[in-house]
Amino acid sequence: MHPLLNLAPLSRGADLALMLVRLTLGAFLIYGVWDNIVRAERMDEFTGFLAKFGFPAPAFMARLSVWAQFLCGAAFVLGLGTRWAGLVCAFNFIVAIAMVDHHQGVRGSFASACLVVVGLYLATHGPGRFALDRLLDRPRQDQGHA
Repeated sequence: MHPLLNLAPLSRGADLALMLVRLTLGAFLIYGVWDNIVRAERMDEFTGFLAKFGFPAPAFMARLSVWAQFLCGAAFVLGLGTRWAGLVCAFNFIVAIAMVDHHQGVRGSFASACLVVVGLYLATHGPGRFALDRLLDRPRQDQGHA
C-alpha cells in the first residue's frame, strides 16, 4: 500500500505525540489534586467523599490517592519512572471505578476508564524518546552494546 494511503509518514511524530499524551495527562492529574494538597478543607471534603462510598481508613486513602495522582502526574510530565507511574495511575482509577464511578454507569466511569487505559499504555510502551527515563537508560544501553 502506498505510504500516503495509510498515513505512514505520521509515524515520524510518534514520540512527539507520546510526549503530548504524557504532558496532558500529567498536567491533568496535578491540576485535579492540587487543591487537595494546598487546602486542608479540600482534603477533608475528599476524605468525607471516600467515607460516603465505604472506603476503609478514608483519611489515609484520601491522602494516598491524592499523592499518588500528584506523583504520577509529575512523573508523566518529566517522563521519569513512567512505567511505574502508569501502573499506579491505572490501579488508582480501577479502584475509583470499582468503588465510586460504577454507580454512575458507563458515562460516569468513562474518564476514569480513560485514565486506566492511558496509564496501562504508558506502563507497557514507556515514555518515548523525549523523557528523562530515556536519558537515564542511555548509559546502560551503551554499556550493553560494547
